[in-house]
Amino acid sequence: MERIAIPTAKGKLSPHFGGSEYFTIFEIMDKQVFGESILPVPEHITGSYPHFLADQKVDTVIVGGVGGKAIQIFNSRNINVFVGANVKQPNELLEDYMLGKLVLTGNQCNHEGDGPESHGAADHHHH
Repeated sequence: MERIAIPTAKGKLSPHFGGSEYFTIFEIMDKQVFGESILPVPEHITGSYPHFLADQKVDTVIVGGVGGKAIQIFNSRNINVFVGANVKQPNELLEDYMLGKLVLTGNQCNHEGDGPESHGAADHHHH
């Protein structure tokens, strides 16, 4: 059984992972949907959403825009992340996923100045 989480806002995929109103969870096996449930989102602190979903034994997450930190947490907890999905209803995304037709643009949310690694250090060449 595979558990798939889709962050949802206003009845469709939330364009920004952190802006989710709730998570839609589907349980599928052999392209059959066995269950659908709604999980309220936890308190929004850094890393809370990915860890929350991992604790719910989710296998796969389909997101729109998401930060690199969240992706790192998902990866570290062996969760598949599909980034940059179109804003559609969760059941439509699930259908695309099961048919292998999920369209992904791969957009990450880029927060400027998000850490010391983003600017400067690599640009200095010593001769």
